[in-house]
Amino acid sequence: QVQLRESGGDSVQAGGSLRLSCVATGYNYTRGCAGWFRQAPGNERERVASVGRDGTINYRDSVKGRFTLSKDNAKNTLYLQMNSLKPEDTGIYTCATGSVAGWRAGCDRYIWWGQGTQVTVSS
Repeated sequence: QVQLRESGGDSVQAGGSLRLSCVATGYNYTRGCAGWFRQAPGNERERVASVGRDGTINYRDSVKGRFTLSKDNAKNTLYLQMNSLKPEDTGIYTCATGSVAGWRAGCDRYIWWGQGTQVTVSS
């Protein structure tokens, strides 16, 4: 049974920083794929950043240069460091893992999802 638990969401002023964490049980990030997603009220969920099984990372254009995805394999934890936050970054951030057959920077299919953590950025 795969379980993902996010933490680190908070309310911050624009320009601030947050680090989100996603601890996995029943899934090994070392050889796996993962992604961070977010959903703002009234909007569809969107992928923010993802990592493939070879460590290749891909970011959404709007967060490039501000967000950094990383993994601590020893702790089986996925992180999302978010700097220079903007009000449009507000949303529920969720981590997900799944299956991947190739070498893309993410999963072919996201199967397991966390419950999410709220990030609110005020201007």
